[in-house]
Amino acid sequence: MVRVGSRYLSSLVILAVAAIFCAPAGAQSDKPAPGPPPSNAPESTTAGSSAANSPAQASDEVDPLKRKPTEKQKKQQKASLKIELSKVYKKWLNEDVVWIITDQERAAFKQLSNDEERDNFIEAFWQRRDPTPDTEENEYKEEHYRRIAYANEHFAAGIPGWKSDRGRMYIMYGPADEIDSHPSGGTYERPTEEGGGTTSTFPFETWRYRYLEGIGQEVMIEFVDTCMCGDFHMTLDRSEKDALKYTPNAGLTMYEEMGLANKSSRFNGGLEQLGAGPFSAQQSTKQFERLEQFSKLQAPPPVKFKDLEEIVNTKIITNLMPFDVRTDFVKVTGDTVLVPITVQLKYRDITFANKDGVQRGTVNIFMRVTTLTGKIVQTQEEPVQVDVPAELLPRTAENSAVYWKALPLRPGRYKVEIAVKDVNGDRKGLWSRGIVVPEYSDDKLSTSSLIVADVMEPVPTKDVSTGQFVIGLNKVRPRVAPADGKPALFKRSRDQKVNFWMQVYNLGVDEKTHKPSATFEYDIVNVATNKPVVQKTESTETMGNIGEQVTLQKSIAAANLQPGIYRIDIKVNDNISKQTIDPSATFAVE
Repeated sequence: MVRVGSRYLSSLVILAVAAIFCAPAGAQSDKPAPGPPPSNAPESTTAGSSAANSPAQASDEVDPLKRKPTEKQKKQQKASLKIELSKVYKKWLNEDVVWIITDQERAAFKQLSNDEERDNFIEAFWQRRDPTPDTEENEYKEEHYRRIAYANEHFAAGIPGWKSDRGRMYIMYGPADEIDSHPSGGTYERPTEEGGGTTSTFPFETWRYRYLEGIGQEVMIEFVDTCMCGDFHMTLDRSEKDALKYTPNAGLTMYEEMGLANKSSRFNGGLEQLGAGPFSAQQSTKQFERLEQFSKLQAPPPVKFKDLEEIVNTKIITNLMPFDVRTDFVKVTGDTVLVPITVQLKYRDITFANKDGVQRGTVNIFMRVTTLTGKIVQTQEEPVQVDVPAELLPRTAENSAVYWKALPLRPGRYKVEIAVKDVNGDRKGLWSRGIVVPEYSDDKLSTSSLIVADVMEPVPTKDVSTGQFVIGLNKVRPRVAPADGKPALFKRSRDQKVNFWMQVYNLGVDEKTHKPSATFEYDIVNVATNKPVVQKTESTETMGNIGEQVTLQKSIAAANLQPGIYRIDIKVNDNISKQTIDPSATFAVE
């Protein structure tokens, strides 16, 4: 009994020790031991298992990210996301574009109700300012953010550089053409227009822009650091940089040194406190100009020619300005066609203003090409400027100003819209037409447009395919027919020539000689009598080394033609492919 009892007691001790070491942390307690398990509970469990280690609870403790959020947590997450997104749009509005967005755009943006509308607005905002909307890059946007980075790097002074006055001007108008910088101030010889004399100044800079659109020429902006802390602020008063302005008998102007003026007179009111000098009267008359310039500098830079785009969009015009348009087609590759668009305006329809003895007229031109679905393919915005000596202006009323732009387009149907504005007057005009860009197949004899030109000449090698009116190796300026249906008009003068230009494509090539064989017949016919007045024929055999494409160029002196209406017929006979094509064009001589 004793031996058996000892073994039994030893077994109990071992089980007790094992229970202590195997129990989970915190299992020991002063609480009474639980009662017997329910009748349906298993009689035994694996060592170390407990209700706390059930699969669901263990999963939550191991990976809390897998817990499903409650409805309250979902609402909180949505609210936090909305706040973050709103911060993004507020930053864009109040920081990214704060200096370039117009008041109308800002008001419109604040009226938007959801993020999709805001994203569309931001995309349209940059598109309106993109100088090359037909490309993937937006040069305006890239340059804008480059300017912000530059301003933050160079103009920060206790505040971010984009917030400073210099940063604002740099972001809005870019680098100045010239900067007169005095980073430490010190001794300063005043120019005569500021009163002359010698003084000492705070640090200051004067920025000069030769021209700013919407503001004017020779724009001078002065920044002064009166706190000597690097914070240069823009000022209207050029005397603000004078560190001795309030020091009696110091930093006197030329007149003050000569006893012709008293320093106290500087503080009698006015825009500037420069003091009396030789140009005081002139400076006082320019105060309103300076105020106007200062006010314009505070406004966002104008979006180029947006008034003309509005004309294109709304089609509403008053006080119509007439102009004529011509479109031509020249093959470039199998799937690309060059479409030269020529705009012609009569001098008599342009308002001229005197500029240093020269009469100057300026017309802004906005051009937009869209597909039938309304997708914008090309936009162009350029001014056309005409200078005429004042004494010659009355005699040049019938002369024309010509604008030319060649656009590469794929074959298909397009809509071309052109708006013009007389800058010195109040007249505007709109032209809108559908065009069909031809497809030049490789197996069909075809030609470019037959262009009747008043100028046709070879261009230097360096200018090939570049510049106004340049097509390939030649400068070809079309004479545009008026919108009333009459033909293009030429004057019977000794120097005036009537020029014809056309390209022929896909001439057949002989398999043996590897050369084309074709003839070209030229007939200039008097429309009134239907009789030819000029006839000429040439062939590829006499035209030198040519291939399947050939350029035809002919000229005739206008003085050799009697007044009347004429038609030029060019007939191309391809002896190899047995194809024929005969384009024609009309013109008038007076």
